[in-house]
Amino acid sequence: MSLLRRQHLGFYIIALLLITGCSKVDYVKVDSPAYLRVFNNLNYEKTLDSKDQEIPFLAMLIDPVMDKDGMPVSTKILGDFLDQRAPYAPPYPSHIGNSTTVNNPEYPGKEDVLVAPVLNGFDLSSWAQIPSGKHRIVFLFRPKNTVPFFELESRLKTKVLIDTTLVLDEKEVYTLNVLQKDYQTKKNGILLRHENFYKLPLSDSLVYVNFYNLSSKGYWEADYTGKGANIGNKGALGDGIRDRMNVFYTLYRKSSTESSLSNYFGKYLGELKRNTGEPDVSPYYSFPLFADPLSDGIHTDIWQRLDLLAPGMDPSSKPYTGIQKETDNNWAPISCFANGTLPLDIIRGDENYVLLPNMIVNIHSGVYKSRSFATVNTIEIVNGKAYLTTIQRKYAAPIYK
Repeated sequence: MSLLRRQHLGFYIIALLLITGCSKVDYVKVDSPAYLRVFNNLNYEKTLDSKDQEIPFLAMLIDPVMDKDGMPVSTKILGDFLDQRAPYAPPYPSHIGNSTTVNNPEYPGKEDVLVAPVLNGFDLSSWAQIPSGKHRIVFLFRPKNTVPFFELESRLKTKVLIDTTLVLDEKEVYTLNVLQKDYQTKKNGILLRHENFYKLPLSDSLVYVNFYNLSSKGYWEADYTGKGANIGNKGALGDGIRDRMNVFYTLYRKSSTESSLSNYFGKYLGELKRNTGEPDVSPYYSFPLFADPLSDGIHTDIWQRLDLLAPGMDPSSKPYTGIQKETDNNWAPISCFANGTLPLDIIRGDENYVLLPNMIVNIHSGVYKSRSFATVNTIEIVNGKAYLTTIQRKYAAPIYK
């Protein structure tokens, strides 16, 4: 596989070149690379509580060169226009080639850089190659416009959010999260996670998922009315969840709006603890790709519902109804359905749901127009929002007859 993140989007790129003409991109070989992916989790909105905070729109400088006054004049690696992350980070670099906006929902995202290879069968083309070793990483607030960082006025290049040093080991995979760590003091910081999924003996017949609560200290205890005008659109999760919650899952057929698969209702996965300080990798939990006995072993249309419940509660007790939004931070459901939408007969009467895409990827592969693939997933909860990152093994290209 090419390291230039073109496996999945190759025919789109060819078409674009035919239309726009060729332009040369000079790639610099990275010796002894590490692999890095960066998310901006500063998802706060403008409220009375946050009116004095900078807009969370960032530039990331890795190994910058500063002048005598501390002004950045150049940098070895630049991640510009780093916007708040999208709810879904798919298993391929979907943002590359998108020219409708300069805003970048992750790094590398739209950046045209060398990326990670396939490791142990996993497609890591959403991670950028950077030299391994010790690096100075600086995040700065920047104006929300289309002017490249180093073309901004000097006064607009001095608002430092984070200035720190990190060590990245050769051929290791890292996810870097920019976070608000304290809701009351508005203290921000980072959390560097050293991923291990590609080193684990994972089965390709099981779907894996792990969980992180990266919410700010004090978010869930804070007054409901101060958390943003759109909190009502975030379901029960919007007000936040407690620092310790239990996670349960239920599997449904796509055609079913009521009954779950036999033996797959309210199954306990594990405990979720709020943590913005320790970079520990959470354990992975799994469920069968072909849990539905009616599936043919090639394609399945099952979807997943997750219930985050305070200790002592479980889904069988049905402690809340579909029309309750204020649940005292004791419960929040997340539905992973199709492309992140639910049919109206499921949505109707239920204002609590948070929607994310299905953790099972269905795609044309080989001679099958729709083949189901197991994936490795991470769900991160950050101040009333849920984010899903999906990683997939390399699959056979489509065969067209």
